[in-house]
Amino acid sequence: MNWKIKDNNIELSDKPIIMGILNITPDSFYEKSRFMDIKSAIDKALEFIEYGAKIIDIGGQSTRPFSDEISEEEEINRVIPVISVLSKEIPKDVYISIDTYRSKVARLALESGAHIVNDISGLMFDENMVELIRDYGCGIVIMHIRGKPKNMQENPYYNDTINEIKRELFQRIEYARSKGIKSEQIVIDPGIGFGKRVYDNLLILKYIDEFMEMGYPVLIGHSRKSFIGKVLKLENPDDRLFGSLAVSAYLSLKGINIIRTHDVKETKQVVDMIYSIIYPEEYL
Repeated sequence: MNWKIKDNNIELSDKPIIMGILNITPDSFYEKSRFMDIKSAIDKALEFIEYGAKIIDIGGQSTRPFSDEISEEEEINRVIPVISVLSKEIPKDVYISIDTYRSKVARLALESGAHIVNDISGLMFDENMVELIRDYGCGIVIMHIRGKPKNMQENPYYNDTINEIKRELFQRIEYARSKGIKSEQIVIDPGIGFGKRVYDNLLILKYIDEFMEMGYPVLIGHSRKSFIGKVLKLENPDDRLFGSLAVSAYLSLKGINIIRTHDVKETKQVVDMIYSIIYPEEYL
């Protein structure tokens, strides 16, 4: 299975590839993922690559629950200088993703060297995004969300969690396809933590096969999120590494395509170990 991205393709298989999270923000929910100067951001990205990340996901606006929007200008000023420098320093088989729902930010990122747009809104928040993705032929992550980050966790509710999320994802995919985006450009993300209860997040994981059967590669971003804290009674995201790795191990056994994580080194080791157990013949 190949994922068509800008100017290239990423080969996806039943061994997950790792997407490292690089937040150019002062307020993302996990403090150690925040980088507000170019040098520290580049250093972290290169460290991620050394540890095995194939995609660096760069975001300039926190989308944690109840977060406020920043201006488009501020988002641009945060991410574009980092992408411009990083794109000149990474190997050819490592790719940059821009985590934004604004088409102007996405366009400048793609022109500066990004290959993928990771849109938490599933192409809903900016009507110009869908044409941009089509015209640049880049990869697009279509994520499921209800509401916006500011209000998405105000009493979310589903009657039939899995089927409702699948139906709404299919609606976003059909919209993208109707506007000229090709199927091979699309990766889907059920949106753990985005307008979901703890129960809903756990159901997504339990029934992840249903999303993998939708016909598109699947990305999961669970790293250090609050549902892990609720399950394990760990309020501080700093304490949620082992819970995150447990989910990554489970997803690796399921053959998920992409894992988005703050902890590239540890997650890559989990993925490699699980894969070696599934395919021991590679070690004959």
